[in-house]
Amino acid sequence: MEYYIMMFIGAVLVNNVILAQFLGVCPFMGVSGKMSTAIGMSAAILFVMTLSTIATSLFQNYLLIPFGLEYLQTILFILIIAALVQIVEIILKKVSPSLYQALGIFLPLLTTNCAILGVAIMVTLKDFGLIDATLFTIFTATGFGVAIIIFAGIREQLELVDIPKGMKGMPIALITVGILAMAFMGFANLV
Repeated sequence: MEYYIMMFIGAVLVNNVILAQFLGVCPFMGVSGKMSTAIGMSAAILFVMTLSTIATSLFQNYLLIPFGLEYLQTILFILIIAALVQIVEIILKKVSPSLYQALGIFLPLLTTNCAILGVAIMVTLKDFGLIDATLFTIFTATGFGVAIIIFAGIREQLELVDIPKGMKGMPIALITVGILAMAFMGFANLV
């Protein structure tokens, strides 16, 4: 149990996929302007990252390693993630149109999110079993969600204050992300 608590703290706070590893920065900066879009992206990331890591782990362990095709890992993982996102999109469109509408543009954007591919590769490098890989992915996606939601809240508050003209928009956002990343560095001694 202690192992999983440490894995949670490590994935969410210490080695946050955005703030410490700089994976998934494009959607992080792009959709963090409003709290609602940040929450939507967090849910989509959690769902797709978990499914894709399970699929790529199974693919890695039962196809690539037994046949000595590990060198094809990156390209095949990209194809698996893209196919999985398309399948999920088609299924959601038919089964739950309301959820499909709620996810909106987030689902297709996830096809090119480097955080999803990065976590799938990290899981294989760490040589996790399926359960540990799934939990690590859920914790990492939670860390993504925590970071983007905090950042969206800060950006909404920044809209209400008087910022010099040259600092509005992306400059103040980048400074804020830097400060947020330094704040998360304070958790480094927890693990």
